[in-house]
Amino acid sequence: MTVDSKSVKDLRSRTGAGIMDCKEALVESKGDVDAAIDYLRKKGTAKAAKKSSRTADQGVVHSYIHPGSRIGVLVEVKCETDFVAKTDGFTQFAKDIAMQIAATNPLAVNKDNLNSNIIEREKEIYKEQAKQLNKPDNVLDKIVEGKLDKFFQESCLLEQPFIKDSDKTIKDILTETIATVGENITIGRFSRFEVGEGSSSSNGQL
Repeated sequence: MTVDSKSVKDLRSRTGAGIMDCKEALVESKGDVDAAIDYLRKKGTAKAAKKSSRTADQGVVHSYIHPGSRIGVLVEVKCETDFVAKTDGFTQFAKDIAMQIAATNPLAVNKDNLNSNIIEREKEIYKEQAKQLNKPDNVLDKIVEGKLDKFFQESCLLEQPFIKDSDKTIKDILTETIATVGENITIGRFSRFEVGEGSSSSNGQL
């Protein structure tokens, strides 16, 4: 199948993928752009998985002040090289993460970073709520598990729906960015400040 340059350019502008990757995706999807985007996302996930073990010790501490100057965020976003840290794609990713933190006030980057005492407290609350439904134990366990999953989606940054595209999670955006820039990227510490409230942070304060 022949792929025209206009389709390649359009797909590249929508995904940020390389020219050859876009051509391959369009050929594999027989010109269906939506299918090509899905193909690139799946391929990006595979690429990102290979890069996830590589050391990321460069990067930036990005600051964001929300309009009105009542909420501010500092977030550490790391990559493998100083070169990538200065690129527009990496800078935009860091900005998007800071804006996400400002909007959603997560408790941690991921479930592993979440304080175990918080998780146990939530479990106990959900168990007490479920008992009031007078359901069998196996049903109650599923109810508690479902509520806990929702808690993780709300409280853990990587599990949250992206504020600019609710069909994707922050983990999806991270994976796509890794595939685009060609380096491992990690989200480190963050602090969120709001006038009149204490700051919230993950993995230590900045």
